[in-house]
Amino acid sequence: MTSSATKTNRQILDGTVWVFLAEGLILPTGLITAGFLTRYLGPQGYGLFTLASVVVAWVEWSITSIFSRTTIKFVGEAEDWRPIGTLVVRLHLWLSVGITALIWLLAPAIANGLNEPGLGQYLQLLALDIPIFSLASAQRNILIGRGKFRERALATAGRWILRLVLMVLLVGAGFSVTGAILGTLGSSLVELAIARYFAPTPWFQKANFPVRSLFGYAVPLFFFAMTMRLYDKLDLVMLKVLGGSAEEAGIYGAAQNLAFIPTILSISFSPLLLSSLSRLIADGNLTQAKALARHALRLVVGLLPMGAITVATAPAIVSLIYGETFLPTAPILSILIFSSLGLMMISIGTTILTAAARPKSPFFVVAPLLPLAVFGHWWIVPKLHAIGAAWITALVAQLGAIMMVVAIYRLWQIWPPALTLVRSLLVCGAMYALAIHWSVPSLWLLPQLLLLALMIPLLFLILGEFNRKEIAFVRSMLISYLPFFPSAK
Repeated sequence: MTSSATKTNRQILDGTVWVFLAEGLILPTGLITAGFLTRYLGPQGYGLFTLASVVVAWVEWSITSIFSRTTIKFVGEAEDWRPIGTLVVRLHLWLSVGITALIWLLAPAIANGLNEPGLGQYLQLLALDIPIFSLASAQRNILIGRGKFRERALATAGRWILRLVLMVLLVGAGFSVTGAILGTLGSSLVELAIARYFAPTPWFQKANFPVRSLFGYAVPLFFFAMTMRLYDKLDLVMLKVLGGSAEEAGIYGAAQNLAFIPTILSISFSPLLLSSLSRLIADGNLTQAKALARHALRLVVGLLPMGAITVATAPAIVSLIYGETFLPTAPILSILIFSSLGLMMISIGTTILTAAARPKSPFFVVAPLLPLAVFGHWWIVPKLHAIGAAWITALVAQLGAIMMVVAIYRLWQIWPPALTLVRSLLVCGAMYALAIHWSVPSLWLLPQLLLLALMIPLLFLILGEFNRKEIAFVRSMLISYLPFFPSAK
């Protein structure tokens, strides 16, 4: 491993650690929030909040995904980031305000289409989060492009912590679903304020940056983003449209929330990977860029044992977080966790293709997934209901992951290491056998899950997955984070 490669890997790992820790706050705060809301709102109220959140999240992530990778790439390469920053923020503002107005007008029709007339008022209120969230996302991407990873992490941490506090206070005070929505709005405002403090981007001054260059990447990535946003929660919407009740939607939405862990890692890692790959390619270090991309693919394959742990412990996890009422969530979670891993591979692959100046390729890879998923849900959901929706979602996501790996191979002739896949499957079997037979009291479940997760890299080490240079690199990172590490003395 060259000194240049070591420096790049160290920067990525350091940034990923901080961003992952910040994004990872969604686990304790999100799980506490979900447990609180399910108990205070009940299946029906939680189902209405989930449906409103899904619709608005579709819009928010569609807007931000249009420009996120493009912003990081161009800001990272620019000597003066302010012109591109101003242009991106302005585009976020115009687009988000226009779509917010559209959601306000269409909210009653959307609610009636989902057979929940009471949903309309919640959609209108939550739609106010769209411009706030979009501007905060633009500022976060600027921070990533500038290499301010810890500042980006701080903004996200502020969002998740305040979201929990506000929701508990407002819902506990009797504001019900409205209180949960107001908590969302307040947390988005805090994230925007923190991100803007660390990246004070001029919003309204003239932006001297060629729009054509920006949209050369943004437009094809827009079609990719729209396809993935439609696919992301398609299963929940199809379940409801095809006859599912609000209670079923709440149970399914609870499973989706718990299957979010791989998405957190993807959110933490992909932007940093894009920034690093773009710099390497711009500097002519294509060999190093390919090696980094292959390691990224290897990471996703190495996460398969997390799915095995989830399958084994799903009933205990659901019982602890949501209570006995939501136990039907467990088998759905056991399936959706593998959908999340497939979507992570798609995200990593899109990052690689974007850095390699192939912004159109991701859309062509995922375009067949949406109609295939719609047909699958239409065929299976009336027969198998929520379980059928989960199976279709997982199978189509895995197909998309395979197609993305093929696209990357055609570009750079790299695959995820075959031996890593073999070792990962062996670790999957071992972790499932251990987790399914290791029963602990509910209060000890979280420490158990942490210990199981820590055993995964240990088993990979025993199986010979890591070479000496990788072990030395990780050891050096531990020393930098832990001054009391023995060899630091």
